[in-house]
Amino acid sequence: MKNIAIIGASGSIGTQTLEVLRSENELLLTGVSVHSNLEKLKEIIMEFNPRAVAVTDERKYKEAIELTQALRFEGELSFGTEGLIRIATLPEVDTVVTSLVGMVGLKPTVEAIKAGKNIALANKETLVAAGEIVMQLAREHQVKILPVDSEHSAIFQSLQGSSKEEVSKIILTASGGPFRGKDRSFLQTVTKEMALKHPNWVMGAKITIDSSTMMNKGLEVIEARWLFDVNYDNIEVYVHPESIVHSMVQFCDNSVIAQLGAPDMRLPIQYALNYPNRHEAVADELNLLEIQSLHFMSPDKETFRALELAYIAGRRGGLQTAVMNSANEEAVELFLKDKIRYFEIAEVVEEAMERYRNLGEISLDKVLETDIEVREYVRRKFKEV
Repeated sequence: MKNIAIIGASGSIGTQTLEVLRSENELLLTGVSVHSNLEKLKEIIMEFNPRAVAVTDERKYKEAIELTQALRFEGELSFGTEGLIRIATLPEVDTVVTSLVGMVGLKPTVEAIKAGKNIALANKETLVAAGEIVMQLAREHQVKILPVDSEHSAIFQSLQGSSKEEVSKIILTASGGPFRGKDRSFLQTVTKEMALKHPNWVMGAKITIDSSTMMNKGLEVIEARWLFDVNYDNIEVYVHPESIVHSMVQFCDNSVIAQLGAPDMRLPIQYALNYPNRHEAVADELNLLEIQSLHFMSPDKETFRALELAYIAGRRGGLQTAVMNSANEEAVELFLKDKIRYFEIAEVVEEAMERYRNLGEISLDKVLETDIEVREYVRRKFKEV
């Protein structure tokens, strides 16, 4: 029996993780956090009866106390960042699913690693902002970082039985989002409603916007560099509209191994939670006879500037990826609030990267300080503070 904790259970990945747990007899939900969705928390308590829960929205915490009392919940209730850390470090937990979106996932992930927990990683920002630190900690504490992203799970699966020295190239696939094939002039017409309609995946608002700008793929490039210890020159992106080949590895003998599957996040979640074993399918069967054809093409890095910015930030190293990530989070939030136009997202990110180029050596404190400073800069620029 494996004990599982989920930080961010009310989001897309968290909800699908719960679906996987319903089908698994050997996985026990021990701890869980939500932000403000108390209805989801109620459902989780009634169905799974975890040992501990946490709420991160201060406005909802009093209601959460009343809810747990009404449900006669005998477990532990905690609050805020300390609550996330508590859930992530529960003594009996074996694996923590980090399904939060944004930098809020960094601290609890670091503390979980220090506590010896394996990480089922769905929080991109953890490795984008602090990959060097996080992977070093994982090595020191002999913790497994098990990717939940469909692309990184595909690479992880394709690498089984092979050594790092045998890898020639990692190929990340991208759907291309809703604006694949469009030019820069078209991007000036994009509305929030248009950007939130992904052709293949159902995801949260922030990740959906990132997918449309291809920043999501840029974040995945940086993650892949740290997860698999591969240089940026050996990481390529192919646009693959069908989202059937989730990613590939090319080896030194020019063999290419790929992982294919229906576009269903439950598959990589299930693999991460049960690793190194595979269990009975929760995802739909893939029928290639129905699909018949698969297409691949190079990404348009001029139109979708965000992808190129990720490569630039990664190659610069240090705190540049943290700067890029924080600026992007704030820019996406501004776009979702109708404060900036769609094409300005990448412009904001690039401007922040140029402003904060020389920030010294990377450390966890510096990452967190940089996050605050860059966010405040972007907000001030658009009169948000």
